[in-house]
Amino acid sequence: MQHWTSPGDTPSQLKPCVATFGNFDGVHRGHRAILDELVRQGRERELPVVVVTFDPHPVEVMHPERAPELIAPGSLRDDFLREAGIDGVLVLPFTAEFAQTSAVDYIVDTFVTGLGAAALVVGADTKGFGAGYTGDVSLIRELGEQHGFDVVVIEDQGDEERWSSSAVRTHLAAGEVEAAAEILDRPHRVVGTVVHGHHRGRDLGYPTANLGNDTLGLVPSDGVYAGWLTRLDLPEGSVDRRLPAAISVGTNPTFDGQVRVVESYVLDRTDLDLYGELVAVDFVGHVRPTLRFDSIDELLEAMARDVDTTRAILAP
Repeated sequence: MQHWTSPGDTPSQLKPCVATFGNFDGVHRGHRAILDELVRQGRERELPVVVVTFDPHPVEVMHPERAPELIAPGSLRDDFLREAGIDGVLVLPFTAEFAQTSAVDYIVDTFVTGLGAAALVVGADTKGFGAGYTGDVSLIRELGEQHGFDVVVIEDQGDEERWSSSAVRTHLAAGEVEAAAEILDRPHRVVGTVVHGHHRGRDLGYPTANLGNDTLGLVPSDGVYAGWLTRLDLPEGSVDRRLPAAISVGTNPTFDGQVRVVESYVLDRTDLDLYGELVAVDFVGHVRPTLRFDSIDELLEAMARDVDTTRAILAP
């Protein structure tokens, strides 16, 4: 999957193409409906498929006080786009100056001149792009007729609630990783490098892999979760690549901790040396909220119960 940052630098092999645009934070089921149609249109037309997105998130530039914490930023989002079958990602640098581009100029410069798009696939709720937030699906249809590209519109997706990035964030903020997974169509994932911590878990018989400050992905609310730890540096198919884990998110209040940490205990394993490895942590189920215990014995009893609950949640 190729990346570039200016429409004028579009690789020749990706032009013409079928395209779409948006933030695609989380690449959830609503996004996948658009991406699946994008790929279908590309195959039908025998053309490559391209996603146009922005960095940073437009809200971060225009309204930083309410900028969302991203569910799957940067390379993590790109991994999900690659899995969806995307051939190229045009990442437009979003600045205050860029925000003054008219909706018409944005569509024409990016998709007509830059990408030579034969078709543009968009969600029915696509609106508010371009200077003055004037762009919408009607405008895209008009420009498609003028410039000779097809417009394919995908209706809003969802069962009991609309599948959206904001809904995923709401569920993760409440520790509802199962509900988030329903919208994402996969367990929510964070990725980071394993670093040294205080080694309390090892001393207690539950050695943990602590993620460092380079963690990518929105961390759910404090609590204990059942999930999987994947060692991304190991080849696909390796015996110890994907491992069941009890995951703790929080400041370790029993020890008066101050720093919020994501740490994973791989079930029944005390022999692993994961320091320096890049790992993915997938949150499958909520076990319990973070609690402060009055003694180490109480903590150990709770940890034993957490492992049992984790094992039951992850059981086939």
